[in-house]
Amino acid sequence: MTEQRQIQTLAVDIGGSGIKVMVLDEKGNPITERDRVETPQPAKPEPMLAAIVALANGKTFDRVSVGFPGVVKAGITKTAANVDAEWIDFDLATALSQHLDKPVKVINDADMQGLGAISGQGLELVITLGTGFGGALFFDGKLVPNLEPGHHEFRKGNTYEEQLGNAALEAIGKKKWNERLAKAIAALEHLFNYDRLYLGGGNAKFITLQLPQNVKSVPNIAGLLGGIALWRE
Repeated sequence: MTEQRQIQTLAVDIGGSGIKVMVLDEKGNPITERDRVETPQPAKPEPMLAAIVALANGKTFDRVSVGFPGVVKAGITKTAANVDAEWIDFDLATALSQHLDKPVKVINDADMQGLGAISGQGLELVITLGTGFGGALFFDGKLVPNLEPGHHEFRKGNTYEEQLGNAALEAIGKKKWNERLAKAIAALEHLFNYDRLYLGGGNAKFITLQLPQNVKSVPNIAGLLGGIALWRE
């Protein structure tokens, strides 16, 4: 009797600066290396879809999970702060399913990262520090969808994204950026009264401040590892 092959999931993490993919087994463990390409500029749908197809080429998988940097409803991308405006109201799930001939589920990228990082107990907030500033909120492991804290006012009339996104990091340097991040953590704790805060995304590696006991940095790979949760009942 032949052993049945495990269902494999292609996890895709779309960012404003990079697109990453990895294949996961049924438990969500990686079975390939993480592959990455620069996000095509301008970041329009067709060249980005082509980049995902190229990354998927040669890999064996049965279904696809995608994290997208914006609000996603029923597989349709509703906002596009850090990619081209052509993504607004774009049916990413259907388009990518047609390109790859596999079922596709799409979720906000911070939501997907959170699914790969949280403990599933209590109120947990996930913040992604990358090209922009993403956020996801979970209660006892259940996602509160489409949270977009990055576009809310933070300080001096600027949003969290304007103060802590990649452009701000490059403009002010790591020391000042960390000082701002400390203020953001304090503000977010007063706003959400979370049990735990997770800081992820590509720029989390630049965190040097002493984090509070209930705050921790998570590796950027969590943005892919959360892909398995989209297919759990």
